[in-house]
Amino acid sequence: MKEEKRKVYYLFSPFLRIFHWIMVLSIVVLFVTGLLITKPVTVVALEPTATSLSMDWVRNIHFIFAFLFCASFILRIYGFIVNKGDRLFPRVWEGHFYSETLDVALHYGLLKYRHAPFLRNPLARMSYAGLYIMVLIEILTGFAMYYMTELSNIGGMLFGWVNVVLGNEMVTHWVHHIVAWLIIVFAIGHVYMVLRADLMEAEGEASSMFSGVKFLEHVPRDANEVEPAKDAD
Repeated sequence: MKEEKRKVYYLFSPFLRIFHWIMVLSIVVLFVTGLLITKPVTVVALEPTATSLSMDWVRNIHFIFAFLFCASFILRIYGFIVNKGDRLFPRVWEGHFYSETLDVALHYGLLKYRHAPFLRNPLARMSYAGLYIMVLIEILTGFAMYYMTELSNIGGMLFGWVNVVLGNEMVTHWVHHIVAWLIIVFAIGHVYMVLRADLMEAEGEASSMFSGVKFLEHVPRDANEVEPAKDAD
């Protein structure tokens, strides 16, 4: 049996890992409660406010997780500051970034046998950057609707402009709803790519969100962006 020696790379700080799991939980709860808010469940022969599916409860849960989700960004920003591995965003100013992104896309599409080794491949970098843009849209449109009747307080002053830019609250609601579905589409693709990478490459893609480390046989092209590597046992 051929002995395979891999190097250990510390990639994700505790702040990013905590943020990741808060984000997962929040997205699930926000999506389900958001669907219920959009199309409430009808409770026959009972007053809705007296049931466990009261829209007041659903809306409150939605708002609580929205604030929790936003607060978790503080951890994400701190991790970005203190840990190099949390800063792996797309390097769009480098010409080779685009050809490498295409290679990775062809690999995940089963059209290419392998791609060059990366700690965080360029396709993942692009998709995560896109996710954060969608999250920002959800935060802006969500708080714009939340504070739309309270334009005199600080929340209204911070987010009231969103309804003005988009035209009205109905358009804001539509954008919020559509982007929520796009985030779910991203999540499905993300799970597929993580599980596929773990099964085919065995580099600790899934476990890295618990341990913070990945195991690579070959030196990754972006190795200089993170902590120095060491040999695995």
